[in-house]
Amino acid sequence: MIVQHTNILKDLNKNATLTEKVCFIHGILKKRFGLIDRIAVVIYDPKTDMLKTFIHSGGEDPLLHYQAQLKDVASLQEIVKTRNPRIISDLSIFSEGKQGHTRKILEKGFQSSYTLPMFLNGEFFGFTFFDSFQKNAFLPEILDEFDLFAHLISLTIINELTTIRTMLATVKAGRDMTSYRDQELGAHLDRIAHYSRLIARELAEKYKFDDEFIEHLFLFAPLHDIGKIGIPDSILQKEEKLNAEEFEVMKTHTERGKDIIDTMLKDFGLDTFKHIDILRNIAEYHHEAFNGAGYPHGIKGREIPVEARIIAVADIFDALTSRRSYKEAWSNEEAFTMLQELAGLQLDKNCVEALIKNVDEIEKIQKLFKDRQNGSNIES
Repeated sequence: MIVQHTNILKDLNKNATLTEKVCFIHGILKKRFGLIDRIAVVIYDPKTDMLKTFIHSGGEDPLLHYQAQLKDVASLQEIVKTRNPRIISDLSIFSEGKQGHTRKILEKGFQSSYTLPMFLNGEFFGFTFFDSFQKNAFLPEILDEFDLFAHLISLTIINELTTIRTMLATVKAGRDMTSYRDQELGAHLDRIAHYSRLIARELAEKYKFDDEFIEHLFLFAPLHDIGKIGIPDSILQKEEKLNAEEFEVMKTHTERGKDIIDTMLKDFGLDTFKHIDILRNIAEYHHEAFNGAGYPHGIKGREIPVEARIIAVADIFDALTSRRSYKEAWSNEEAFTMLQELAGLQLDKNCVEALIKNVDEIEKIQKLFKDRQNGSNIES
């Protein structure tokens, strides 16, 4: 006998964003239990000990663009240690809590929660949260089902992000086997990624960025200059300023970068992933100028993808404040002045202002990711 069976999870096979997939799973849980009012995923950055909001299941979420260091959240540290889900039947026990995220969750009216720690090969990856407006929503007799759905969400998130991270690690390994590693230092790439995230978070309300967009921008930022792998060492390693002919060769790294990325995406099966155009755009367009005087296409203003405009500000700021063989590092104040002079000409004024507003965060990034050696021509 052949029986037709409807797979309730078939939509997870569609080409959709992670947010769309989590919203789909939330819909199934609502039908089955009617008690789950929010699903959210937070991911962990071990370099900064930062927990960062990443996905939520729609609506006006109380924790958009939020971050906190794990060391400051004792209750979540305990979950990581035990590696088991935590159920809170009445969230009012945290009513005197000082953490911003606890206060916001309570103010929104959530009264009970389920939290699953996520791990990949034994390494802590983040948390999946189920929240309800009802107390005692997570009854013992249905916890096994919540465990299954929470692990499904965890695996869905981990699968996509680890595929992207594997691709990035492969590129890094290839870069490290060439002299290109001497020009594009790991600390430089980390700083640009964090500056870019800082700008995007500041502009999130104005541009309607969600946390999924911001995290993908953060992940992809280190590949903005990947096309330099195809530039001759005689140009990349030149200690003096490039002459006009050499600069024309250097300018080809943007389109070379897009070609390299397209090849990688196809090889890794990522070419149809949602948000992958962020990666293409930052490689190809991060040297376009707001007034149209940039390269490779001479587009201007809002014709330039916003992710490329963000990377441009982060890249130039880091180049100005880093020591090179042909110049000393500028102070942050000197660099801010230059960025303001370039705003509206080479750079997007909104992106410049977003960076300059966050002096304390900039200094934290610079302190955490210091250069170990000098490079040259990385800002070309």
